[in-house]
Amino acid sequence: MRRSPRAVAAAVPSGAPDWKLDGFLDRVDSWVERECPSNGLRVVVLDWIMTRFADPYREVYREPSLPNLWYGPVPGTDADGSVVVCSYWIEEATSTVHCCDISTLDLTPHW
Repeated sequence: MRRSPRAVAAAVPSGAPDWKLDGFLDRVDSWVERECPSNGLRVVVLDWIMTRFADPYREVYREPSLPNLWYGPVPGTDADGSVVVCSYWIEEATSTVHCCDISTLDLTPHW
């Protein structure tokens, strides 16, 4: 059963420490080099990444078969039939969030 982001956020203890982010800037650089997003879109993604410091569970989903893998769309990036998505591992023991990838997902059906 998949839990909503709000339910997961409610389950995170209050007063939890700020998180350490790992690999996000490298993944942003790769995304920019690969897909050449607009400057405005880059700012939206970078602003969203900064929110991961306080709450990496917010507005993302856990992959049921991989308990520490989380993924989701970056709010405010859906336009022209695409959306920017991010996936990352959350390591609670060290309060670290390890970015796997940032990419633009094409939502246009191709059949």
